Amino acid sequence: MNTIIGRKREQRLLEEYYHSNKAEFVVICGRRRVGKTFLIRECFRNKFAFYLSGAENATKAAQLKNFNAAINTYSGYPYPAITDWQEAFLQLQHYIGNMATKRKIVLFFDELPWLDNNKSGFLSAFEYFWNSFASAKSNILLIACGSATSWIVHKIINSRGGLHNRVTRQIFLEPFTLQETEQFLKSRNIMMKRIQISECYMIMGGVPYYLEQIDRSIGLSQNIDNLFFARNGVLKHEFSRLFSSLFKNSENYVKIIKALGKKNKGLTRDEMIQITKIANGGRLSTMLEELELCGFIRIDDSFNHKKKKRLYQLIDFYSMFYLKFIDSVKNKAENYWVNTADSSTYKAWCGFSFEKLCIAHLPQIRRKLGISGVLSFTSSWRYFNDDSGAQIDLLIDRKDNVINVCEMKYAKKEYRITKHDDESFRNKIALFQEDTKTRKTTHFTLISTFGAKHNEYWGGIQSEVTMDDLFERV
Repeated sequence: MNTIIGRKREQRLLEEYYHSNKAEFVVICGRRRVGKTFLIRECFRNKFAFYLSGAENATKAAQLKNFNAAINTYSGYPYPAITDWQEAFLQLQHYIGNMATKRKIVLFFDELPWLDNNKSGFLSAFEYFWNSFASAKSNILLIACGSATSWIVHKIINSRGGLHNRVTRQIFLEPFTLQETEQFLKSRNIMMKRIQISECYMIMGGVPYYLEQIDRSIGLSQNIDNLFFARNGVLKHEFSRLFSSLFKNSENYVKIIKALGKKNKGLTRDEMIQITKIANGGRLSTMLEELELCGFIRIDDSFNHKKKKRLYQLIDFYSMFYLKFIDSVKNKAENYWVNTADSSTYKAWCGFSFEKLCIAHLPQIRRKLGISGVLSFTSSWRYFNDDSGAQIDLLIDRKDNVINVCEMKYAKKEYRITKHDDESFRNKIALFQEDTKTRKTTHFTLISTFGAKHNEYWGGIQSEVTMDDLFERV
């Protein structure tokens, strides 16, 4: 397990399941390229009794041929060729039944959704295998994995058929944190300052496959040009593949993502319907739920918990970057990013992407504020009338009767609070207190890259969080 970066919680859970005294059916899901297969392979290296990976767009006959090759390899027995999945699982049952071992028998089905192609009969045979045989054997650990999260959720986790309530454990694998990203880059001898790692994260997120593409012999800006803007850039066309691999009939999912990509602060459900022309109803709710589950969007509740004011926000860093700089910018030169660094567009992108970076690391912010053990809720607040408007993008509403009013600022050096900033901060807090009628104490919290310069306006800050704090382990 020493080759695995981060994933401490997931490793601990998998080890626990391996030593369980009952049959375990574990489902692992997560977005494309997040490292699901790598995690399972490394955790159970040399422990697989059987391992089969579905092949994308392969026929039933091709998938069955792969199954036959796998069972012959693992069993050492020449099982005959098969024509349907019932025969396949009978062979697997025979193989397991002849194993004389008290150790956990680890069965790993990777890319499970690809095995269930049209009218293949795979799912019903898989269900029968688990219900009639495997679930009764205390030494079986069955692991199912797949990037097509909507299929996993509806066909396995929330199944209304033979697998209803049969899954014993679930793990949703999330992208790396900043701290894990730093570890990953160091493990590949890629040396970056934390401000560069943060910018890299704001472009790629903590997706291991994307980070693997970085060339340590050149700088970050050149890497971004090579990966995103060069004619054959590895990540230039990832966007369409990403959603088609996760969702069946992905067109409407992409419409939602593109609509949210045009509005940094997010959209209400009604605004989304108006822009995408997707009908209001249960199908839209399901798509939003799946996009949230996969970590592409988040629901930003208003401080007053008014449902009509809740905003859906795009939070996937790769998608935000792609839509901002690749999908919407035409005729880009191959050295586009190197020449964009001083532009107003770049600076604006840094500002809103840093806000998303902070929100992605709320546990680290709570830790720095010393409130990890205090029950708290995060939300935003917006106020508009005919004369003025104000908004606060991050409020931490605590059960100890304190609200942290957070202002997030990206800068290449210490942030200098101006007189205008000071007046703006004070007006926001005053309007917030007046509008919400809150009786809680409000603490002004500045979250910035390198902290605030100690000038005459610094004294209004009750607490500070810096970029280094976001790299802490929690």
